[in-house]
Amino acid sequence: MTIKDDGHGGGERPETEVVHFGRKPFDQHGFVNTPVYRGSTVLYPTLEALHARTQPYTYGRRATPTTRALEDALTHLAGGTATVLTSSGLAAISTAILAFAQSGDHILMGDSIYQPARVLADKMLKRLGIETSYYDPGIGGDIAKHFRPNTRLVMVEAPGSQTFEMQDIPAIAAAAHARDIWVLADNTWATPLYCKPLALGADVSIEAATKYIVGHADAMLGAITGNARAAKFLDNAKETLGTCPGSEETYLALRGLRTLAVRLERHQRSGLAVAEWLAARPEVDRILHPALASDPGHALWKRDFSGASGLFTAVLKPTSEKALAAFLDGLKFFGMGYSWGGYESLVVPFDPTSYRTATRWQGPGPALRFHVGLEAVDDLIDDLAAGFDRMKGA
Repeated sequence: MTIKDDGHGGGERPETEVVHFGRKPFDQHGFVNTPVYRGSTVLYPTLEALHARTQPYTYGRRATPTTRALEDALTHLAGGTATVLTSSGLAAISTAILAFAQSGDHILMGDSIYQPARVLADKMLKRLGIETSYYDPGIGGDIAKHFRPNTRLVMVEAPGSQTFEMQDIPAIAAAAHARDIWVLADNTWATPLYCKPLALGADVSIEAATKYIVGHADAMLGAITGNARAAKFLDNAKETLGTCPGSEETYLALRGLRTLAVRLERHQRSGLAVAEWLAARPEVDRILHPALASDPGHALWKRDFSGASGLFTAVLKPTSEKALAAFLDGLKFFGMGYSWGGYESLVVPFDPTSYRTATRWQGPGPALRFHVGLEAVDDLIDDLAAGFDRMKGA
């Protein structure tokens, strides 16, 4: 087995890239994993070196061999120029926005954006003099109708958080770039393996690496990858805001990255199987999953994505709170908890009615967001079937 220790390859397939990129074993005495570098202070050998600051590492917040390894791997996978790591996905969103927006600017967000990003916009960004408007995720190139002279950036998320609307990223990017407006894309659902927003026209691709990249529900981490024109803005924001990840969390993300391809393949296969089973249940009104042919966003998903993850929503027919509690409280393998992307299956109810402004949420009954983990599909289906039996009994 021969591994190049320069960290560069020659067009290998993604499944190979996630195993090898960001690793330089022969820089680490042959050990295959980059070690955890814990530290703040980095020593300079001479006064001249202290003044020059040209050595590879100058201070722990700026970079360590551990963070550099993950940055290099994610930059390559996303097809970008540089990656900035943060302490969480939400920190990645806020850092990315603040890299470009300033007081007096106007920004646009899809109405199905991750709700904490919406809170950030409506509270902190508003206080800083940055105004946010929300648009229908299905608007495509017509987003140009919402541009103002001071519109600075558009933030897309495809598929949308909770309700999984697809967005036409190339059309939005073309309209935005015609007005010199930045395009930021939250790519957490697909990861760089199944979608590359930079290739679709976005300037920045954001990952809540907490989810599938870490993959084991045991670390918080965010990543922002920019194209050539965005990289200097992201680096400036990193330095100015002092954002950085933890050493242990970075290592866990590197470890998770090595199995990302095989985990995602299983999440996709199992998620689709559970979604299709749920779609046939009499208690279910509809399934929100862009990889299903029946989904309104399926054509965009098929055009721009190479795969799907294990996250989707089931909208139930009307049922009582008591019956819903009977269904959820007795589930054996689906835990009720926030986040997703780990090895375990999860479910949470939600109602986006109160935080939609550009579109109207219509659901005859409760909406349940499912994350299908790595358990046996038959066990998960049996668990859900027993839950529906309890629902009927209640």
